[in-house]
Amino acid sequence: MNLTFRVLTTIFLVISLFGCGEKKSKQVGISFDNDGMITIDGSRTFIVGSYHHPKTENPFQTLSSNGYNYVKVQPNKEILDSASKYNLRTWITTGSVRKEDRSDTARIIDIVEKFRGHPSLLCWEIEDEPAWTWNSAEPRYTPEKMLEAYKLIKSIDKKHPVYTNHAPVNLISTLQKYNTSTDIVACDIYPVIPHGIKPTYAIFEDGFQGDLLNTYVSQVGEYVDKMKKVANDSKPIFMVLQGFAWEMLKPSGERDLSKIKYPTYEESRFMAFNAVVHGVNGIIYWGTNYTPQPSQFMDDLNKVTRELASMQDILASKNANNNIKITYHEMGHSVDIGIEMILKNSNSKFYLITTNSDKNPVKATFSGLAEFTKAKVLSENRELALQDGKLTDSYKPFDVHIYELNK
Repeated sequence: MNLTFRVLTTIFLVISLFGCGEKKSKQVGISFDNDGMITIDGSRTFIVGSYHHPKTENPFQTLSSNGYNYVKVQPNKEILDSASKYNLRTWITTGSVRKEDRSDTARIIDIVEKFRGHPSLLCWEIEDEPAWTWNSAEPRYTPEKMLEAYKLIKSIDKKHPVYTNHAPVNLISTLQKYNTSTDIVACDIYPVIPHGIKPTYAIFEDGFQGDLLNTYVSQVGEYVDKMKKVANDSKPIFMVLQGFAWEMLKPSGERDLSKIKYPTYEESRFMAFNAVVHGVNGIIYWGTNYTPQPSQFMDDLNKVTRELASMQDILASKNANNNIKITYHEMGHSVDIGIEMILKNSNSKFYLITTNSDKNPVKATFSGLAEFTKAKVLSENRELALQDGKLTDSYKPFDVHIYELNK
């Protein structure tokens, strides 16, 4: 009996060590890495999303072919199935509990129970810009009201995060009160506004939507920094960027055609990569539903989103240690913010993503690159040689250069 027992014990240990023990289950579901990057089934994913659907015969195919991987949808199985067909992840707005008779509770429960298991679902949204009310300090939806809905959603679905987009204004301390009701923090900022536009909803008397001292497109990065403070550097950060012209939000009969101003390709590209260098985890576009399609602006915007998609592995990668120093050359202009940058390590290659966040041109030398001999400038069809670990290049105002560093 003792011999038999020892034999069986040995067999059991062998099976435990070399059988079941060597199998590792793949991570499944939606999660966040320690830098806020979304992980989908274990894969780090940089989000490129849209609030609106293109005005085409097959809008989800159009989005997918232009680099998007995320889209807002109505709670409708056929719509979610269609998005899933083109590998698009989705988000659904549930709304908050607004009615005193509590009928909204049953409505939210019904939505969450119906769609929590759909393979395309990435997250839920409760209310947009809850802390912000036009020309008032009173919130549209209180933190308590948002938390009530958040707890209701999470009581049914703990697997999918909740996303909350904030307006660019409101105090950091005010927006932090909403952290208990969200897992992803976002901010919308649309800084391309024509001078002299007539007062309109969401634009202050000074003609700007944002309220920072920086009124240029480089304010995008500053709002990323603000949202990081809101989230206490503990949640993913998305930025909602401009997909429209402000004048086009007005009824057609009230528009001043001379004030219809869309972001240029250069401005859209800058805003996207300015968000990237500040460490954003996703970019979503709002307002394309108000934009003529096809149009030059949509072509320009799609060019930007396709570039973001082509860099998915790079953008989703973790930041590399950055000991790079910048020296500016005299150009007859002050340097205010200057060059902003982030260094990425993807597939054993290093990528230096940079934006000139000044309204003036700059010429800069990057030092601390001793292990590299040349730099390919992505999307520009040019290559630069490094000398003694130094890279020198010139920037136009609000310019973007992305360097693939090679040994």
